Amino acid sequence: MADSPEIKEEVLRKDDKFLTLLKDVYVESRDPPVRVKDGGGEHLPSKQKEKRLTKLGHLEALDVKKVSKGKISLVEALTLLNNHKLQPQIWTAEKIAAEYSLELKDVNSLLEFFIPFTVMELPKETKKA
Repeated sequence: MADSPEIKEEVLRKDDKFLTLLKDVYVESRDPPVRVKDGGGEHLPSKQKEKRLTKLGHLEALDVKKVSKGKISLVEALTLLNNHKLQPQIWTAEKIAAEYSLELKDVNSLLEFFIPFTVMELPKETKKA
């Protein structure tokens, strides 16, 4: 276009015949009727999940305020594991399940497979050893 001024002039020129034809054009558009897919409501929750307030005490600022029943927050999990480790006679699986609205089989699995860390200080080696 830059090399040929005739082409540039032809492109920029307005043609009155085409302008009058363009003014007579009327376009009407209609969308097809929207069909709702019947997915059985699989993506919509059928009911609101029950929530419970967390039992965090002085650690409340570190974690979420509400969790679904049957679940626990991370801080609660660490707290109940530590309580069970320090006082297993008081913090039994049944009491933890009742206190945190959990199923007993889940609590038993939690106590079996998750153990909080313990810090052990080993005696320093002597030169004789």
